[in-house]
Amino acid sequence: IHIRGESGTGKELVAQSIHRLSPRRDTPMVMVNSAALPPTLVEAELFGYEPGAFTGADRKGRKGKFEMADNGTIFLDEIGDTPMDIQVKLLRVLQDRRIERIGGQGGQEVDFRLVSATNRDLRTLISEGKFRLDLYYRISAIIIDMPPLRQRIDDIPDLVKHILEELCMRHRRPIPTVTPDALSYLM
Repeated sequence: IHIRGESGTGKELVAQSIHRLSPRRDTPMVMVNSAALPPTLVEAELFGYEPGAFTGADRKGRKGKFEMADNGTIFLDEIGDTPMDIQVKLLRVLQDRRIERIGGQGGQEVDFRLVSATNRDLRTLISEGKFRLDLYYRISAIIIDMPPLRQRIDDIPDLVKHILEELCMRHRRPIPTVTPDALSYLM
């Protein structure tokens, strides 16, 4: 499942809902922001590493995000920012359902649902040679487009109500009435 949309359209909330409404709801959901991972640590973060695999590696080794998501869901946010060399490894994991930790021998089977998201146009990245076409086909069997709020202004009254309820409950305040003029202004 791949979720497309501008920043702030709720892609992460959709991913969480997909997980919560699925048979995997009682299993881990591992969130990964691909853009926030330092390029030198992406592979170790996603696939893990064995003890002593590199200078500074934890003595006990470390599970990667895919291993943590075994039997659950992994959400790769900003997948368009994934480095090309990692895209190759990601494609292999999606095809084989096996991961290999850095410094490991052999591999380990993993069972996960991948949900990815981006605010970038992957087709443009493909034409620029920055995103693999074969990976795009793997992640885009189901595409969910998230329109920006400016294209769904009828949602604003429900959002205002929800936000006010959350804030008032958190701060133990009564929920104020929003006037029609205020809603009209927000819309």
